[in-house]
Amino acid sequence: MLNISPDNYIADKLIAAHDGDVALLYIWLCRNGSFDGDKAARDLCKTAREIEVAYEKLSRLDLGSAAPVKEKKLIEPEEKLPEYTAKDIVRRSSCDDGFKAVLEEAQRIYGRMLSSSDMKTLFGIYDHLGFSPELLCLMMNYCAELFAEKYGSGRLPTMRSIEKEAYAWANREILTLEQAEEYIANAAARRSDMGKIQEALNIRGRALSATESKYISSWIDMGFDTEALAIAYDRTVTNTGSLKWGYMNKIVLSWHEKGIHTPEEISEKDSRRPASASGTAESDVDLDYLKAVYEKVKNTNK
Repeated sequence: MLNISPDNYIADKLIAAHDGDVALLYIWLCRNGSFDGDKAARDLCKTAREIEVAYEKLSRLDLGSAAPVKEKKLIEPEEKLPEYTAKDIVRRSSCDDGFKAVLEEAQRIYGRMLSSSDMKTLFGIYDHLGFSPELLCLMMNYCAELFAEKYGSGRLPTMRSIEKEAYAWANREILTLEQAEEYIANAAARRSDMGKIQEALNIRGRALSATESKYISSWIDMGFDTEALAIAYDRTVTNTGSLKWGYMNKIVLSWHEKGIHTPEEISEKDSRRPASASGTAESDVDLDYLKAVYEKVKNTNK
């Protein structure tokens, strides 16, 4: 008898795939060592297409030596989900309790019956990307909360937005509820940091542009906090008269290259003497000179 005892990591991935053909093919690969689509189809009493689809999913799960997979590549949102028929959707929604729960949750979020196109998109995420019902429901609620936070209460994400977020999660290999909750918490902390920095840069009453967001994200990734970036902002405005993103970025990059990231390090290693320190002395000399000239001219005219 074949003794297969996958570790928890592999088991979690197989369970999250929510596809019996994937788990069955994984067991077959453990026994046979290498992939042979025709042989697998015969041994498992499946069609060649069913085995091909299962192997593609197994490859995306990157399960190591049990399945000699192709080099992993990112799944792009521009790639179309498989074409599902209305018959596929009706069949799965009637006999698959997991997908039925996904449709019910989606209808609760949107407050309406879903269109055929909406259901096909959700089924593609569920079937093609291998999201479990719980994971897909959590992701839909996350997208709804994010959209409302960004655009205001009552605004809901398009199904295309949900599909793009699903691809992002798939590429990050977010397969379990624990991974998803950690990702959501980290994303919330980052949005909070972005908001504080936006406030420090005196940007109010509007959302950041894509370019502005990229600048701030890169500075956070370098290890700069709000206080340090406030110093860079102050120097930028002092020297240029306004917030020049390219100019400020050069300041931040120069600090990063020198290993300077905190306000304390900036004060210690990159302090600058106030411009008024030398400017005041020069101004005093000029005033004395002008006063002397004035007195001389006045005395001459007496």
